[in-house]
Amino acid sequence: MSFSQHIVPPDTAPQRLSEYAVGIFAELPSRKGVRKAIERGEMLVNGAPSQTGYWVQPGDRLEWIPALRPIPKIFPRKLSIIFEDEYLAVINKPAGLPVSGNFYKSVQRALPYNLDPSPAPGGLAYAIPVHRLDGPTSGMLIVARTQLALIELGKAFQEHRIRKTYHALVQGEIPYSGFIDQPLDGQNALTSYRRLDLVHSRRMGPLSWVELQPHTGRTHQLRRHMAGLGFPILGDQEYASAAGTIKGKGLFLAAVGLRFFHPIEAHREIILRIATSHKLRRRMEREGNREYP
Repeated sequence: MSFSQHIVPPDTAPQRLSEYAVGIFAELPSRKGVRKAIERGEMLVNGAPSQTGYWVQPGDRLEWIPALRPIPKIFPRKLSIIFEDEYLAVINKPAGLPVSGNFYKSVQRALPYNLDPSPAPGGLAYAIPVHRLDGPTSGMLIVARTQLALIELGKAFQEHRIRKTYHALVQGEIPYSGFIDQPLDGQNALTSYRRLDLVHSRRMGPLSWVELQPHTGRTHQLRRHMAGLGFPILGDQEYASAAGTIKGKGLFLAAVGLRFFHPIEAHREIILRIATSHKLRRRMEREGNREYP
């Protein structure tokens, strides 16, 4: 059974598999990750393992079957669980903790400490994150607890059927609302935003509290779109200019809302919302000399 599948559109120009598959599957947003998946035999083209140099053709069926490798060592960190049933869970990822990768201190390694194996048919030995949040970003992260949930949630992300909402603190007085249609890495990328509040910092000038909704899932999409628009996210050491931002306080970006249909109980819509990060709220209070309820 595959995690997700993708049919190459008819008008697609031939590309190497290692280049075309970047971002196609939620858990493989980088060229390096795609290459490793291909080398491990996890990437199938028309039902058979392929090579990095294969030239993708219109109509090809791409499938990713992630090998469920054992976690060498569990990270015993308590995570806040926002939603849980036998098929999936949603956790509140702390800022600074990577989702996965070659790190001992990661969400992936902490999940077995927080969630028992699912008793449902096709239950996974341990929960698996279905998508990514940047290490510096906090907030809601969906994890699958069964193989079928893993497949269906992967498809939902690929088809943009999962709506995510973020809160961010950006530098500058951003317009009240807008829509950013700016390609990233040669792929379309869409983001809508709405300003929630504005304060004037004596040290940094105007700061805007904004609500962001990505309509596509490109790497660092919100950070790059905000910076490209001229309103970089506060604390972004990668896309903001060195002058004017702050260091040592982390990234002021948090995933606060999720809306999607249950991967097994298709008629059941799940709508989740959490308060914005304490860090963002405190910064607004400090810079604006006010309190927020």
